Amino acid sequence: MKGFLQRLGKSLMMPISIIAAAGIFLGIAAALQNPNIVGEGFINLEFVQNIIGFIRKLAGVLFGNLPLLFAIALAIGMVDEEKPTAAFAGAIGFLVFHVTINYILGLEGITADTTAVKYLVENNKMDPIQASFVNAQYETVLGIFTYRMNVFGGVVSGLTVAALHNRFYKIKLPDAINFFGGRRFVPIITTVCVPVIGLVFYFIWPVIGNVIYQIGGLIEKSGAFGTFIFGFIERLLIPTGLHHILNQTVRFTAVGGSAVIDGEQVVGALNIFNASLASKTPVPADVVRMSTRFLAQGKIPIMMFGLIGAACAMYQTANEKEKGRIKALMIAGASASFVTGITEPLEFAFMFVSPVLFIFHAVMTGLSFFLMQIFGVMIGNVQGGIIDLAVFGILKGTETHWYFAVIVGIAYFFIYYFFFKFIILSRNIETPGREKEETEGAAVKLSGDMEETAENIITAVGGSSNIRVIDNCFTRLRLTLEDTSIVDDAALKATGAAGIVKPDKNNIQIIYGPKVEQIANSVKSLKKTKN
Repeated sequence: MKGFLQRLGKSLMMPISIIAAAGIFLGIAAALQNPNIVGEGFINLEFVQNIIGFIRKLAGVLFGNLPLLFAIALAIGMVDEEKPTAAFAGAIGFLVFHVTINYILGLEGITADTTAVKYLVENNKMDPIQASFVNAQYETVLGIFTYRMNVFGGVVSGLTVAALHNRFYKIKLPDAINFFGGRRFVPIITTVCVPVIGLVFYFIWPVIGNVIYQIGGLIEKSGAFGTFIFGFIERLLIPTGLHHILNQTVRFTAVGGSAVIDGEQVVGALNIFNASLASKTPVPADVVRMSTRFLAQGKIPIMMFGLIGAACAMYQTANEKEKGRIKALMIAGASASFVTGITEPLEFAFMFVSPVLFIFHAVMTGLSFFLMQIFGVMIGNVQGGIIDLAVFGILKGTETHWYFAVIVGIAYFFIYYFFFKFIILSRNIETPGREKEETEGAAVKLSGDMEETAENIITAVGGSSNIRVIDNCFTRLRLTLEDTSIVDDAALKATGAAGIVKPDKNNIQIIYGPKVEQIANSVKSLKKTKN
């Protein structure tokens, strides 16, 4: 399980690295289009604003299609060979998964039109609160109306495709139809099997959504402690994407509060906050604070300070040879979190390799929401980065109590830094730059004839028939064998290996250093000729 989770974490870093960079551009562009920051004169520069708008559009398309990116990345990262085929099947699997759910919803008469709040209120005689909750359960993905599953839908379809790929990519069919065998069979079996998974999730997803709604109801009745529970669970749900349902519940239903503004009843935390901004008459501060307890203010100490401390700790504890690479990764992730409140690039760096760090992070998030409510902070919106702090806190004056968010945030920076550093070192957590496979392998002098080296490796591990899977990381050649007991360790070391690790009876890791990828490719090519 640990190996699976580590491989899963590494696979998830592919889309995370992309959105980290996109988050920086999105944050800068958002600031440059905010008149409260740059002034009306800059906003009126049409040509400049059109360029900035285009940049936001490009960044937005990545965030808007993040579930698909996760599906493809997991399909690539969790398979052993033929990764391009897996990527192709991953995209197919994601589409088939949601089309299946869409089709069944359609048979039940559930569409984007029939789940619109206005339609539900006028035709189904629902009250606005109930209609808002029903509407929050659905979304449109790549033009497909489906359940609101976010990244979790991509993870489910991606893992399903990876499992199918690993099982069938070498399948041999009868001669008459053998054209459809091997890697061509993977997209075919994906199209056949994924609808079954989609059917299962059609029935179980409403149950999951209902459980989260019940949790939201408990939060609403629990005061400041409920706010803590909201922040805690919201972070715990990040890996699944289920936090969006919880967020929709508090932002657009009475779970997030209700208030009368300009003579109209308004429900939902975000609705109340936005109505207060648009109101022509002053809205009592207590009413606004009641709504903002679920919004950006609870995230600011975490996203602008706490996770920055965690990034510093991960950089400080990285191996010396890896610090250059890790520095770039941490700066990108920290910038995205600080500016825009996009935390996944940093969270995915530790949540799968250390449950202790992830639970600590979730608890501290809940505590942050709790403290912001206790100190009477009044900062709305949803992101939690510097833009929200500046526009909805600092620029609105001391009435927002924005300074408490900064004070708590500074304390969070040091708490996160020292706790992360202590846990990483004491428990030897393999956060980025600390992976053993990236640090143990020293550069060794190898034969210039890679084919000869590959031949010697195959012979030393018991021949081509003993090799199931060939893979590599940054420094290690990773082989899955039928039997590791017949491996000739001395012969392997004679090929230039700096060390040999046997995690179990079927896996062996041979440390070659930076040239390992060339060696792995040579071994793969030679094995194909021997099969």
